Amino acid sequence: MTATLAFVHGVSARAVLIFAVVLGVWGTYHYFRHAQVSGGFRSSYLILAGLTAVQGLLGLGAFAFGGRPTVLLHIVYGVFAVLFLPGAYLWAHGGSHRREALILAGAAWVVSVAFFRGIATG
Repeated sequence: MTATLAFVHGVSARAVLIFAVVLGVWGTYHYFRHAQVSGGFRSSYLILAGLTAVQGLLGLGAFAFGGRPTVLLHIVYGVFAVLFLPGAYLWAHGGSHRREALILAGAAWVVSVAFFRGIATG
């Protein structure tokens, strides 16, 4: 069971990383075009936040069944991403459309780094 959860956790980590990079590029495009982020971008961002939480639950399941990351910092990156994405989403709604694009794109880039570091720490 632990090996299966760890495998799914590892594969989905790479998928979430790619998804976050795509959202980072997409949001950055909106920012530099001085355009409002679309509903599709917002919903994709929320999907990323949800997938990040599912990713965390997979990791928690692997941990509960005896799997351990090689570095404890791996868990910190995951907890950070799970809390940061919804927080940034809520914070982004308080200003202009360009500010929203900047915050959401920036958040996608920041969690991309966190996801990469999480994968790198094993």
